[in-house]
Amino acid sequence: MIIDHIGIVVKSLSESIEHWEKVFNYKQKTEIVINTRQKVKVVFLEKKGSILIKLIEPTDSTSNVFSLSRRGGGLHHICFKCENLNTKIAELKQKGLHVIVKPEPGEAFENEDIAFIYARNNINIELIDTDKKAKIIENEDNNFQY
Repeated sequence: MIIDHIGIVVKSLSESIEHWEKVFNYKQKTEIVINTRQKVKVVFLEKKGSILIKLIEPTDSTSNVFSLSRRGGGLHHICFKCENLNTKIAELKQKGLHVIVKPEPGEAFENEDIAFIYARNNINIELIDTDKKAKIIENEDNNFQY
């Protein structure tokens, strides 16, 4: 498994995109995608030579991340890409990890399946087995700053 991205809950995607661009020189990689199952809006940010960042904003007060966003947001998950989602889930369950969201289509991944696992130290792990990201923006400026 390799880390695909880090998910961060925020109050406002627009303010957070601007912050990550100004402070860390990340660029918006995708359009904003609404995940109806998770009740969130997400966007991927990229920076050459660095890990992807997924910003997550709840769409309403029933979202699982709503209370975290109201407390200022923060780290939500680390996403690992694996070769086969179902095989990796079975392997991680054998190692004592718990499935908190069974495989289901993820709109931010062109409806390829995603799953969430709960690991030690209160870490949510998202699992994917795809490189797809929905609504990629073709940027004219591919010059990244470090």
